[in-house]
Amino acid sequence: MATISEIFRTFSPEYVDRFGDSMPQEHRKAMNAIIDCRTEAAGIAVYECQECGELHRVNRSCGNRHCPTCQNHKTSQWLQRQMQRQLPGHHFMMTFTVPEGLRRFIRSNQRVGYSALFTTSSDAIKKLARDKKHMGGDLPGFFGVLHTWGRTQEYHPHIHYVVAGGALSIRDRTWHPSRIDFYLPVRALSKIFRAKFKDAMIKAGLFEHIPAEVWLQDWNVNCQAVGESQASLKYLAPYVFKVAISNHRIVKVEEQTVFFRYRKTHSNRWRTMALDAMEFMRRFLQHVLPTGFMKVRYYGFLNPNCKVELDTVSTLIELSRGFEISRPEVEIEPWKPITCSKCGGTLKLRVIILPCGTVIKPG
Repeated sequence: MATISEIFRTFSPEYVDRFGDSMPQEHRKAMNAIIDCRTEAAGIAVYECQECGELHRVNRSCGNRHCPTCQNHKTSQWLQRQMQRQLPGHHFMMTFTVPEGLRRFIRSNQRVGYSALFTTSSDAIKKLARDKKHMGGDLPGFFGVLHTWGRTQEYHPHIHYVVAGGALSIRDRTWHPSRIDFYLPVRALSKIFRAKFKDAMIKAGLFEHIPAEVWLQDWNVNCQAVGESQASLKYLAPYVFKVAISNHRIVKVEEQTVFFRYRKTHSNRWRTMALDAMEFMRRFLQHVLPTGFMKVRYYGFLNPNCKVELDTVSTLIELSRGFEISRPEVEIEPWKPITCSKCGGTLKLRVIILPCGTVIKPG
């Protein structure tokens, strides 16, 4: 079965010939990293078996966040950390999506557009949570993950939030719970989201570059009750460090055509799409994020800089219910050491040889 790296190795020369002059630096960097991943071009790690003394040379991973080969371990680590921090009580998953007419603009202005998506959608949540008609709490807690792709790799920027079902009031130091089946009115959130995004684009001096009709449309905000946070965390975890398409969805490559599997919305049936290799690579690379851009962000009492401890919030949630809420135990997967293929002994890292020839010996 073909992989993303094999597709890039085969077709990148032609892609660079066609689009090299207009390729963003981030695209070129991601493509080169994926091509080099787990080859000698990415460097070599030398391990020694603690039992038999056998030396093992292992090609290093590229570590690029857009490489589908490098993200599984990061996903597992993130999920375990979040499960340890989960709060008692009910939660919601909220999704903020922009109109189709705005997507081209955001793709051309990614750093500004993505930052505005986070800022304006999170501000909309905080604004309505403070309203006494809803919860009247000035400190909700939620985190968001930016996605930019649809099921066939088309460009579709949106943000998923996992939100605790209520908000903390700093004024009276109490927890103001939401209903179990309702968090905030999505129509009101949509209007605030749209208005704040418009103000942000005016402030950035980019308002005139946006089609006028997008301000006349309803902006889609969805809110779904998900019960305890475990369910939403397990749903989101694969997406936090995942790229637009993973290797297991690639069916085959024939001549200049890439065949991959996908499922339509509200359907469990797998379908197959065929794309020209140049178009496949273009769709993949359009989801490469600007350098240093954080695609996962934490707000309210989930922000690491918040002065309110999570244990305090958990206690206040339980006090608001009048009883202690049982929380499922979190099983942390033990770290599995690398073993020798000859005798099964534990391997110890001895030296790392970087692509530039620099040798690093671990302390």
